[in-house]
Amino acid sequence: PSSVPPVFTFALRGYMRTFYHLGRLTLNSFKSYTPVLSPQVSRSVPKVLVRGVTSSLVCQKGGSPAWGSKKHTAKRKIRLKQLALEMMEPEVEAQLAPLRAKVKEQGDKIRQLKADGAPDVDVKVEVQLLKARKKDLEDMTLKLMPADTFDRAKMSDLIKRRFFYDQSFAIYGGITGQYDYGPMGCDLVDNMLSEWHKHFIIQERMLKVNCSILTPEPVLKASGHVDKFADYMVKDVKTGECFRLDHLIKQHFEKKMSEKKTTQEEKDIMTRKTTLLDGMTMAEMDAILKEYGMKSPLTGNDLTDAMEFNLMFPISIGPSGALKGFLRPETAQGIFVNFKRLLEYNQGKLPFACAQVGNAYRNEISPRSGLLRVREFTMAEIEHFCDPDDKSFPKFASVAHVEMNLYSACAQMDGESAKKMTIGEAVRGSGLSSLGLLQTTSEMETLDSYLCDRSYIIGNEPTQADTTVFQALAPHLPLASHLPHACRWHRHLSSFTDKQQKSFPGEVNTVDELTGGRKKGLVANETLGYYMARIQLFLHKIGIVPRKLRFRQHMNNEMAHYACDCWDAECLTSYGWIECVGCADRSAFDLSQHTKAASVKLCVERPLKEPRMEETVTAVTDKGLVGKAFKKEAKAVTDALANLSISETEELDKTLTAKGEAEVAGYKLTRTMVPSVKREQKKVHVEEIIPSVIEPSFGVGRVFYSLLEHSFRVREDDDKKTYFALPATVCPIKVSVLPLSNKPEFAPFTNQLADSLTEKNITVRVDDSTGSIGRRYARTDEIAVPFGVTVDFDTINNTPHTVTLRERDSTEQVRMPIEEIPETVKRLADGKLLWSEVAAKWPKFTQQETGVTK
Repeated sequence: PSSVPPVFTFALRGYMRTFYHLGRLTLNSFKSYTPVLSPQVSRSVPKVLVRGVTSSLVCQKGGSPAWGSKKHTAKRKIRLKQLALEMMEPEVEAQLAPLRAKVKEQGDKIRQLKADGAPDVDVKVEVQLLKARKKDLEDMTLKLMPADTFDRAKMSDLIKRRFFYDQSFAIYGGITGQYDYGPMGCDLVDNMLSEWHKHFIIQERMLKVNCSILTPEPVLKASGHVDKFADYMVKDVKTGECFRLDHLIKQHFEKKMSEKKTTQEEKDIMTRKTTLLDGMTMAEMDAILKEYGMKSPLTGNDLTDAMEFNLMFPISIGPSGALKGFLRPETAQGIFVNFKRLLEYNQGKLPFACAQVGNAYRNEISPRSGLLRVREFTMAEIEHFCDPDDKSFPKFASVAHVEMNLYSACAQMDGESAKKMTIGEAVRGSGLSSLGLLQTTSEMETLDSYLCDRSYIIGNEPTQADTTVFQALAPHLPLASHLPHACRWHRHLSSFTDKQQKSFPGEVNTVDELTGGRKKGLVANETLGYYMARIQLFLHKIGIVPRKLRFRQHMNNEMAHYACDCWDAECLTSYGWIECVGCADRSAFDLSQHTKAASVKLCVERPLKEPRMEETVTAVTDKGLVGKAFKKEAKAVTDALANLSISETEELDKTLTAKGEAEVAGYKLTRTMVPSVKREQKKVHVEEIIPSVIEPSFGVGRVFYSLLEHSFRVREDDDKKTYFALPATVCPIKVSVLPLSNKPEFAPFTNQLADSLTEKNITVRVDDSTGSIGRRYARTDEIAVPFGVTVDFDTINNTPHTVTLRERDSTEQVRMPIEEIPETVKRLADGKLLWSEVAAKWPKFTQQETGVTK
């Protein structure tokens, strides 16, 4: 700031160099080192600028307080940290305050109910009220935000005119919830997925599969989709028209509440019932349907009783129809059932990730909101398999600094807004809590970062906290050279004898007590946090506006029972905040379910630190009798017996002894087939674990639509000129070639440019129509072409031959030699060159000749 004396700014330049020197000195050297500071510098420089491991430095002489003490913390209110908080205007906050208070009141009520052990039904009722209050707060927040000039009607017109996408089978009237992508839409999706492939599969070295869409029923039975993947609906008794029950009730209540004859008491009752709909059973919704005598909104006909409707498309596989199946509702199950083969391909090692891109199908009862809710859609899913006891991520330090807009479950319950913080703070916490137990590579890198701006200055000595950290690092020494700050700190601590270290001031603590251990942060673990940060970086790269992106944490009532944590990347559109990417820690649920259903172990062998003795009980089979009785299925029988647990094997033995026969995995076995069981002690060097799964799941259509909204623009000088300001990396067509005239003299130059650009794999559009150049620019802008090359009369008449290169968003043009165009456009399209650099290098285009020189 301008108020800081110049000498302070000057002094800062030498601090790190000086600290590095001082950090190498012994304690005695420190005591004998007495520099002289001018009075001006003494007044300007804070007494403690840089702190040690725990908080700030200790000075024994003079009785300065210890590191981390409350007194010292109170003194050092000089942290040079800029707060990037988005504050609402006071008038807006005044309007939101009552709504925030209502949300917090409801959130506190739910917390109290859970603490008191209230019945789940009561908690669910209050949770639905909390959701309603949250929605009121969010709606009001969006309403009070600065007005957005976005015009959805104009964008929809442009999308349809230029055929980015349109309703399927439109000439037959179209089908709701199904869309066809046109040339521009196909290329844009392909380019998005190409960037996704580079960003995740290549850069993270993932495996990739392409699994069948036709899925047998047992697979989806095991995953829970057959039993739980359903909505409630009713039908028009005469026409058979279907209606989703909760939507029908909401629409009926909205209509009734808009009528003048409806009393306030009736409105309040309907409002409460609307709020509770999400948690109601089918019978409760059906009772409301009958209580209000609801009819078909289209025909006024009676409606059937409520029924459950599974959202999957059923199919019959094969001509007999005996094998039932479904079109897959997600791509993930194909990865899970292939886990064993993938693990073998990865040489039996964890962690590893596998990705799949493909179509999924959900038979929505009443699709709406365009591409946001459809029956057929593309998913890009990643399944990252990791050790359930170690979810650290070796590359987490590379993204720890990424700032994200996080809307935690607590913030939602307290009526607060989303908060900006780094993903490092969200996972590890800040300060000492971020150091964990100092056992993993990531935690040591955090220590090095923590020490980056902390060191020893004249007269200061370490405390017991340093000793604690020093001892915690001992098993991991020597420290790697890529941790320079930790190495310097370690060298300084090593200069003290054991006796001197024991005499350090401060309280003696374990590393767990000092740092809080590995407490769960806002985000459950490093692997989940790493993928959240990578998702954000990818979305920003393809053109999602940063201020219109947030990560919302699932509340307990939303999260699947098996999930540890789940965050949705939500984009703000004209439809409100919509979920585009889910990122969840699914624990070991999926592999466990398929292990039970298929009787195939989907697990990993993990080496034990020390071997242990274990008792084993295995069934002894008469292979001849088993083979004779079951023939081709004999192997399945022996595998099923081998997979039995100790208790299951002992129970089988008792049943066979008592009854003479028993059933295992659907096969009837006799005592003669399994004459005995074998008990023995054996030394075990490995243990079997079922990996946890971190799953980033992209709804490609939703990201595609959000990208179009975020990039839609209208020219300031002409509101009829609309275009998409897409980043060049994802644009369907990278460059247009526009000859100013269709005279024969222009053809060689046009063809030369088009061919040279195509050779570099740059998509080109040649527009040699007779329209004005301004109109042709507008046409290419509409389909998001970022660059335009114009062949004009100067190109024809002068040598060396030059052309103009135009940038879409700024409409600026520069003139350059025709030979420079292909490489320049290539680098611009790949994101390796900025337009500002091109504009600085080449002269701006001003005017041209108007005819061909003879």
